[in-house]
Amino acid sequence: MAEIKDPENTIIIELKDGRVVIELLPDVAPKHAERMKELARAGAYDNVAFHRVIDGFMAQTGDVQHANMEKDYNPRRAGTGGSDKPDLPAEFSKLPHDRGTLGAARSANPNSANSQFFINFKDNHFLNGQYTVYGRVIEGMEHVDAITKGEPPANPDRMISVKVAADA
Repeated sequence: MAEIKDPENTIIIELKDGRVVIELLPDVAPKHAERMKELARAGAYDNVAFHRVIDGFMAQTGDVQHANMEKDYNPRRAGTGGSDKPDLPAEFSKLPHDRGTLGAARSANPNSANSQFFINFKDNHFLNGQYTVYGRVIEGMEHVDAITKGEPPANPDRMISVKVAADA
């Protein structure tokens, strides 16, 4: 089990196969880290589908508007929504998109990240400097690797629950 050094900046995601622990990087991307904690504390990420999962690339989730599998789930619109909070400005850094890093999903506008994010299955350095990196998986990457693939998956996996470690 990974040591949780900063519970206030650690996210615990329960998946079907077990827990995934993510260390947020508030020193690198403070607005993105804060948004994830805010939405986790509100329960907004609970039951949200992994709507875009590309083998050898990444698993994308976080559409709290259209991808909650217990409330108004719309597979055709999953991936097009966000939260009721304003979009975030890009917080690009020199941190590479390595295996297990968390990136902010967005539209073509670099300042359009909101609630959606992706976890890299492998080093995806072609994304460097184009998508905000704001966390890294420190435990449970094998559970991320096991997420059902597809764009969208026929029977998508979901984040069962998402909590800030300080509250768990």
